Amino acid sequence: MESPTLEITAPAATPAAPKTTVPFGVNEIRLNAREWIVTLAIVLTCAIAIPRVWKAIEPFHPGSDYRIPYALSKDYWLYQRRIDQINDPDRIPILGDSVIWGEYVRPDGTLSHFLNRQADRSDRFVNCGVNGVFPLAMQGLVDDYARSLKGRKVIVHCNILWLTSPERDLSTDKEASFNHSRLVPQFFPRIPCYRADANERISAVLDRHVNFYAWVNHFRDAYYQEQSIPRWTLDDDGNDPPTFPNAWKNPLAPLKAGIPQEPPVDPDRGPTSPRHKPWTADGAEPSYFDWVDLNASMQWRAFRQVLTRLRDRGDDVLVVIGPFNEHHVAEAQRPTSLALRDGIAAWLAQNKVPVVVPETLPSDLYADASHPLTAGYALLAERIWNDPVFQKWLAVAEVKP
Repeated sequence: MESPTLEITAPAATPAAPKTTVPFGVNEIRLNAREWIVTLAIVLTCAIAIPRVWKAIEPFHPGSDYRIPYALSKDYWLYQRRIDQINDPDRIPILGDSVIWGEYVRPDGTLSHFLNRQADRSDRFVNCGVNGVFPLAMQGLVDDYARSLKGRKVIVHCNILWLTSPERDLSTDKEASFNHSRLVPQFFPRIPCYRADANERISAVLDRHVNFYAWVNHFRDAYYQEQSIPRWTLDDDGNDPPTFPNAWKNPLAPLKAGIPQEPPVDPDRGPTSPRHKPWTADGAEPSYFDWVDLNASMQWRAFRQVLTRLRDRGDDVLVVIGPFNEHHVAEAQRPTSLALRDGIAAWLAQNKVPVVVPETLPSDLYADASHPLTAGYALLAERIWNDPVFQKWLAVAEVKP
């Protein structure tokens, strides 16, 4: 008898699900070419419109002695707005560093204030100095944020302080950090001590050429302590344990205060400030400097380029050299500093740039190597005003663009 055979039948195979190809990853929303064009158009429209609309809604009415507040020294968008407001051809902007801005004095103790007093006006001379700027940075400031200065009379200050060492000239090979690094040439000419990476350099170039980025920096600097709104919200008070005072605040609340102004009482500036005193008050003595040769100086080359750019725009430029504190220079080196000053004046004269070289102020009217005290600015303005070169330049009819 044959044994029964057990037959096992395999279950029918389940048909595999058809494979689907998902293009461009797993995004649930994908834009076609037309939608991308519309999106880019919206973004570009916002980037162009927002800075312009902001100018219309943000109050900004600087007075006669206005200067960019110290806390906003790197707010170049606000600086550009200030320059653009000087639309009266009879008003004369004064470009320069902290000597023009007024490091140790109040707004009513600056050179522009006392020149206005000499002119018996309140607003003819405009303080367009920026604290901490220098010729290599001024070059970027003039190129990208002072384009509206065309066919104008312009005073430019030349400070030989920037020639007192390779470090100040930025020609040293040793890496160094310095103010207004985003204004200096990022790629050419090469600045030996500037070692920013490519990302930082490209970012700086975009800030200077894309108005929207400059406005974003203004928004952060003026209202959120140089931070983005999320970072400002999470900012702690520095205590241990920390608290977060902005965490529950309305993030738009800082906008109500408007653009920050200088404090009514500044502990760092003005006759009541402990800093407002003669440079010798604490026992300081004349110093030796590591002077940079004029022909090798990066700062002097940049200063010449600033003048060239302004004159190419049709500006009638006058240069004021100094007032450098010669009392601060060791006696053995004074011929060197005077030779540098005279070399600058000779180049300006050779290139038909009107130049005023005021006499060195009395020692007790300086706060340091280059900044006058309030009385020093008053005397400096008087000497500049009475200089024949200045009066002749002032009397010449305004140039037209």
